[in-house]
Amino acid sequence: MEPWILITFGAVAFQTLRFMLQKQLSQAALSASGATFARFLYSAPIVIAALPFILRATDTPWPETSLRFWLFAWAGGATQVLATVCMVMLFRSRNFAVGVTFKKTEVVMTALVGLVLLGEGVSAAGFAAILVGLAGVLVLSDMPGGQGRWLRRVMNRAAGLGVLSGLLFAVSGVSYRGASLEIASDLPFVRAAVTLAAVTGSQLVAMAIWMRWREPGEIGRVVGAWRVAGWVGLTSMAGSLCWFTAFTLQNAAYVNAVGQSEVVLSLLASYVFFRERLTLREGIGIALITASVLGLILLL
Repeated sequence: MEPWILITFGAVAFQTLRFMLQKQLSQAALSASGATFARFLYSAPIVIAALPFILRATDTPWPETSLRFWLFAWAGGATQVLATVCMVMLFRSRNFAVGVTFKKTEVVMTALVGLVLLGEGVSAAGFAAILVGLAGVLVLSDMPGGQGRWLRRVMNRAAGLGVLSGLLFAVSGVSYRGASLEIASDLPFVRAAVTLAAVTGSQLVAMAIWMRWREPGEIGRVVGAWRVAGWVGLTSMAGSLCWFTAFTLQNAAYVNAVGQSEVVLSLLASYVFFRERLTLREGIGIALITASVLGLILLL
């Protein structure tokens, strides 16, 4: 199995744990923005502080960054923040496993965004496997109970938040790959670490300014929730480093497609930790997405 696939599985594990912690934060005392800010407050300082040691350990000089690098980094950081806020809001509309699965609309969108921004396409077989996953997402986009007209049942708040988060995460992932490719280094881990430090630092400053302006007192509540929020930051840092390294090694569409294995972990988390149950329709949707992931692993 290729290294980027294993790294992606590591990213999936850390991200699932982070979403679980963020759901607890959003249900407790923090707003959607506060639960999102927690990941940057407790991860960005660690990433930035660790970067000089990473460069020294790998005998890498401080890399030069271009305007193109910063444009990609800022675009990726902004869209990731907005996408994460959508995800936290989505957790309040549907259960945990289905909420994470909605996010996976990003896989199809990433293929299109990657083609537009970086000129990177996917194979016909790979795109077919991605479409199987999209079918699963469409099945999941129906409201519980299945009452009323199909259009009204699909065009609901949860579906809208899921699709929007998918689009934003797609732009974010492709932008991160674009930024990492601008770093002049032969070491994928170094390119990922430099990009991650630039992105998380920008996100921390931007969100702190926004929350100070729009949600006075919320930063203090995030600090006060450090026992859970601190773990959000640590799992975010570990997961992001894995994602960024995988994006450096492979087309973002394929990375996100394999990342759909997250639905399996989210299903287990939903059952074990949150005592939530899935309907038959939701189970079928998740099965389709799982089949899509397995197909991509065999094809690549």
